[in-house]
Amino acid sequence: MTTDTLSILDDLVQAARKQGADAADAVAVDARSRGVSWRDGKLEDVEGSEGEDIGLRVLIGKHQAMVSTSDRRADSLKTLVERTVAMAKAVPEDEYCGLAPEDRLHTGAHADLELFDPTEVSADTLRSMAAEAEDAARGVEGVTNSDGAGAGASSWAISLVTTHGFSGHYRGSSFSASVSAIAGSGTGMERDYEFTSARHFNDLTSAADVGRIAGERAVSRLDPAKIESGQMTVVFDPRESKSLLGHFSGAINGVSVARGTSFLKDMLGQPVFSGNVSIIDDPLRVRGLSSKLFDGEGVKVEKMALVDSGILKSWTLNSAAARQLGMDVTGHASRGTSSAPGITTSNLYMAPGHLSPEELYADVKDGFYVTELIGMGVNGVTGDYSRGAAGFRIRDGKLAESVSEVTIAGNLKDMFSSLVPASDLEFKYGSNAPTVRIDGMMIAGA
Repeated sequence: MTTDTLSILDDLVQAARKQGADAADAVAVDARSRGVSWRDGKLEDVEGSEGEDIGLRVLIGKHQAMVSTSDRRADSLKTLVERTVAMAKAVPEDEYCGLAPEDRLHTGAHADLELFDPTEVSADTLRSMAAEAEDAARGVEGVTNSDGAGAGASSWAISLVTTHGFSGHYRGSSFSASVSAIAGSGTGMERDYEFTSARHFNDLTSAADVGRIAGERAVSRLDPAKIESGQMTVVFDPRESKSLLGHFSGAINGVSVARGTSFLKDMLGQPVFSGNVSIIDDPLRVRGLSSKLFDGEGVKVEKMALVDSGILKSWTLNSAAARQLGMDVTGHASRGTSSAPGITTSNLYMAPGHLSPEELYADVKDGFYVTELIGMGVNGVTGDYSRGAAGFRIRDGKLAESVSEVTIAGNLKDMFSSLVPASDLEFKYGSNAPTVRIDGMMIAGA
């Protein structure tokens, strides 16, 4: 299958060259998935999908076009080449388009990152996992219902061929289970969730533990109190601290920087965080949920510090953004079958600090511990930040009563500069951060 797909892609780019393209690349994404939904002790849904998409990008001078198809018959692929070449001749110029620099392409053998688990998980097994998660959640005292459970398994393969010599392929898999639990009744209901996701089936947290944790979280949120408005220390649980990495990665995206729409656009080489913060992007993490062997343009990828001891060290760049900014590519190109390369991070994480979470907020007399964020009130141009939140009051260094209907606000520049990480980093998501503390945020409550 691998050889056949790479051969098809090579034929496509060579055919494009024969029809007048100066350069071309072709990408294939083969994916299959299976999932079940379970609610109130009954099977709600079983879903499955398979896809074999191919995308061709053609470059003629400073013109480029992309067309995709899911039909791999010879006549369809011939039409794909003709359409893409014709479109490239008709579209406006893009002065920054082009293939990645040849000297930055991945060459040689790939590392064995164990991204693919061939385990076949049946629908019956997935159903049993979802049922077990829901049963465990409903077995927690105080839980009155569930908002549903689910389990899934998927696998995929990515193949890329370019006219300047790159040919690469790798496979990946993913398995998951989740449940949402409801505690209380009437207007006093609260819900919370838990999930597990892994490249390898045997790395999943047990469905029973997933359900128990979801149930315990929902019960802990019952009878929420209000909180007074004012300035306060805010501590982000790891489930939510990773969202700060999302705002950071958006701000260092080369496209945003080149357009001048990032609040960090003038901060390269400058302190953005305090000196105890480092942020790493590691595409080569073994069994990492966002690991990859090469980027969306075939560029070699490597572990790199985007922030080192508080200093912003790099933007994330594909070849177009790199040309626009006059810099080198960084191996962060992303790729679909129907659009030009974008930019994304891989296994992005904030390095842990030295204090446990309890030590991190032990001196906080009155603060707010965030376990849920609501809404997307973040301005990527100015860094202004305002989001709904729920969690727990911190009183005399200890977590106290649950709190809801809170708005937390600040500016990401100020938030980053005062951020302090705890020591509890776990690699559970695609992006990961430990518990973090930010002093001086504005709280709007009762």
